Amino acid sequence: MRWATLEIAAPAAQVWQELVDVDRWSKWGPSVVAVEASPLPLSAATTGRVRTLAGVWVPFRVTDFAEGSSWSWSVAGVPATAHRVEPLGAGRCRLGFGTPGWAFPYLAVCRVAMARIERAVIPPAHAC
Repeated sequence: MRWATLEIAAPAAQVWQELVDVDRWSKWGPSVVAVEASPLPLSAATTGRVRTLAGVWVPFRVTDFAEGSSWSWSVAGVPATAHRVEPLGAGRCRLGFGTPGWAFPYLAVCRVAMARIERAVIPPAHAC
């Protein structure tokens, strides 16, 4: 597994909620347009399908799940992205996305997703 990580000035629990709320995936996932999944909330038993940018629906299955810290999935039967959140203390955490070694170029897409998650949990300061 190859990893990309990002330290975020937000509590791990807040970032975790962004990762497991399937209704939010299309907000931060560059390759996800829509999601249908059950059972919810996300767990090791969750299966479903995602609609890609190409308009194609592909099935997924959560393959590993550790509440509050990590989950992985397979998409169209192929091992896909792993997601993890590590608390760092003082309201900070480290977000990580991992890919199988052969899919390491997809880490560029993962970096975009992590930046979007950071923006979602840390709204921009409003000017007075």
